[in-house]
Amino acid sequence: MTPLDVLRDSFYFFQRNFGRIAQLCLPLVILEALLQQGVSSALGENAFPGSSVVVGLLLYPLYTGALILFLDARTRGESPRNRDLWAMALSLWPRFAVLTAVSTLLILLGLSLYLLPGLWLMVVLAFAEYLLVLKGLAPLAAIKESLRLSRGHFLRILLCILAVMAPLWLLKGASEAAYPDPHNPILSLAIDSAYSFLQLFTSVVLFRLFMLINEPADNR
Repeated sequence: MTPLDVLRDSFYFFQRNFGRIAQLCLPLVILEALLQQGVSSALGENAFPGSSVVVGLLLYPLYTGALILFLDARTRGESPRNRDLWAMALSLWPRFAVLTAVSTLLILLGLSLYLLPGLWLMVVLAFAEYLLVLKGLAPLAAIKESLRLSRGHFLRILLCILAVMAPLWLLKGASEAAYPDPHNPILSLAIDSAYSFLQLFTSVVLFRLFMLINEPADNR
């Protein structure tokens, strides 16, 4: 499938299941944004740059893990309850948090060495979360297997990621330009929550790619 086919299929799925995805992930996304606001307000100018990453480690593995489990269930025609998905995601949290921390540090390090190493790491680590959640791999094993699976598919994965994230980066930049220092905490919370929630579409796109690439690998 071409990147355009993957994006079209993913958008169709996201549109059809928008309500369920919002019920499953949006409460945790809003809570994450609320915690980010609280930490920033409490620490003020003394906040260290990694504070947002630390807060993200608490909730990102929960709502992303639940979303991946939901995507996998829907491909089999199942419709599990949200509380069951949250419970399964909670059981995966320790390993997922470690994977998120390692991946984030590697990508940030790559970006600090110029843009291209960061983009390369973003692509080759794209399937690590799915391998951890769906295949039960340990964090380092998931990273290693993601490197293997992404081999030969770099451009397709990169185009899919940029097709989703580039408009979101532009949207975030536009919102920050329009509201450089929003005094209304509710407005700031709404903007941050909407941006984080829309980023979940990337998970849907990468899941579609993962299924396409992983099936032939499993058959072999």
